[in-house]
Amino acid sequence: MSSEMPAYPNSASESNSQIYSVSSLNSKVRLLLEKEVGIIWLAGELTNFSQPVSGHWYFTLKDNQAQVKCAMFRGQNRRVIFAPRNGQQVLVRARISLYEPRGDYQLVIESMQPAGDGLMQQAFEALKIKLYQEGLFDQGRKKPLPQHPRRVGVITSPSGAALHDILNVLKRRAPQLPVVIYPATVQGDGAAITIAQAIGRANSRQECDVLIVGRGGGGAEDLWCFNDEVLARTIAASQIPIISAVGHEVDVTISDFVADLRAPTPSAAAELVSRDQLQLSQQLSQRQQQLRATMQQQLSLQKQHLYRLQQRLERQHPQRQLNQQAQRLDELHYRLSQAMQRQLHQAKLRFNQQQQRFERHHPKHQLPSAQLRLAHLRQALSQVMRQRVGFHQQQLAAKAHTLEAVSPLAILARGFSVSFDSQQQVLRQSAQVQVGERITTQLQDGKIESQVVAIRKNAS
Repeated sequence: MSSEMPAYPNSASESNSQIYSVSSLNSKVRLLLEKEVGIIWLAGELTNFSQPVSGHWYFTLKDNQAQVKCAMFRGQNRRVIFAPRNGQQVLVRARISLYEPRGDYQLVIESMQPAGDGLMQQAFEALKIKLYQEGLFDQGRKKPLPQHPRRVGVITSPSGAALHDILNVLKRRAPQLPVVIYPATVQGDGAAITIAQAIGRANSRQECDVLIVGRGGGGAEDLWCFNDEVLARTIAASQIPIISAVGHEVDVTISDFVADLRAPTPSAAAELVSRDQLQLSQQLSQRQQQLRATMQQQLSLQKQHLYRLQQRLERQHPQRQLNQQAQRLDELHYRLSQAMQRQLHQAKLRFNQQQQRFERHHPKHQLPSAQLRLAHLRQALSQVMRQRVGFHQQQLAAKAHTLEAVSPLAILARGFSVSFDSQQQVLRQSAQVQVGERITTQLQDGKIESQVVAIRKNAS
């Protein structure tokens, strides 16, 4: 048994240092690695691959100068769609960690894919994030499709199946809809540029009000031109609404995100820009019924309004007023005549009574004086009758003058006139007649038939 004592810190600074156990050190290092570095993407060659009965994968990733141990647990490796093999280049998404029991630095793999596809996916995700942050995917900047397009533009390969599908759908659903084809290469190097140039031509010509950009299905490499940044920015800047129709429903490209609308297939895009003829016919029939009902309602309202105007016109027509005034004048004349006859009759009665009394009481010797008195009475009676008749004549003249002053005939006599249109309706405004229309003008002594040659409105 050794008699040596353990070494302890011999200075103040060393006495303040923490003394770690191996397990606590490894735990602290693991936490530091996982916190400070986090998730990384790593490409390398897969070697030393093993899969124990637990279902976890253990392997090494290396390049020409270094290597790192990796672990991919069963919950994650179930999502890998290929069978890993030694010597294969792979792209992994991993979290840096430390295996504490042995103190081995390692990567905990979360996803794995072949290096070629993985690099393309990494580029896709990077561009997607970039354009998203710039706002090119925002719904607020996307343009709505026209409800009834007048002409549709198609940007695709003139020999591809996509164009054939689009034309078949449009011919079936909307045969009257014109289609303009802008040829473009939709696969391989330079394809994105030709598609962008076709979009530019369509915008400069302004002959279409909606564009379909796309192609039929294919592999990721076949569709890769639709993930081009220049093409994406060209689609976003287009003044004409664009429908992206690339591949099948499961295929998603950058063009789908920046376009105003994504269609799962080219055929679906053609259906979006065309309206089914049966549906249009049904909508047209419905609109016609609504228009007919509205017109009938308006016609009924206008008929009621016209009837009210006719009634009011009949009540206020000058001829009707003239007839009423003439009837009133006849009534006053009749009443005056009746009053004069009553006065004359009463005077005759009094005269007869006086004459009878005179004859009963007049002696013959009083005959001269009686005759003189009779003459005086006759003169007085005649004067009274003249006064009575004169008084009533004055009243009749005054009433006739008053009636004449308010009579429409008197108004016509002062130089005024009343004009009627061809329907015998009184003209109150110049807007009631048109140039060339015949009108009738009522004067005091007759009517004048004339034709309108010009209409001049008073200055405001």
